[in-house]
Amino acid sequence: MLNMASTAIRTLFLLTFITGIFYPIVVTGFSERLFPFQSGGSLIKNGEQIVGSELLAQKFTKDEYFWARPSASDFATVASGASNQSATNASLKSKVNERKEYLLKKHPDQSAIPPDLLFASGSGLDPHITPAAAQFQLQRIAFARKLSLEQILELKNLLEQSVEKPSFGFIGEKRINVLRLNLNLDSKFGKIGP
Repeated sequence: MLNMASTAIRTLFLLTFITGIFYPIVVTGFSERLFPFQSGGSLIKNGEQIVGSELLAQKFTKDEYFWARPSASDFATVASGASNQSATNASLKSKVNERKEYLLKKHPDQSAIPPDLLFASGSGLDPHITPAAAQFQLQRIAFARKLSLEQILELKNLLEQSVEKPSFGFIGEKRINVLRLNLNLDSKFGKIGP
């Protein structure tokens, strides 16, 4: 009986070392060497300053910038997640109607609002919008930044260049990373104050 307990304890310590210490160190080491950008959090820098991660949405509210999808957690990473409200939920309908009214007020020239500007993503932190959602916001940004017709054409080209294709050519949809797009927007047309 004592021999079985001793074997069980040694096995526990051995497996704890292998799965709890050795394996994580090896995997971390390989990922840091082979995928340094991804293993470091996919951080985006503006010069030497870290401005965010390409994996997490940020809240942009100024008219001069592209806005991300709504967030059920108000873009808080600690309590991120979906609201889990069904399509028939009165609270969800109310939020969507509020968002719709707000967007139509900000974009009076538009009538069809892309769904990703009305509904939060499952994580509440989706860093991407569809090309249609970016196109929807184009006139507001051009007006707020007082862009000339030539600059509006440059902005349209910037949008086209910012479109990411589906992963491996078939997984997901075309999308635009909002943080990267806004950084390119500042780079091309000048940074807007804090």
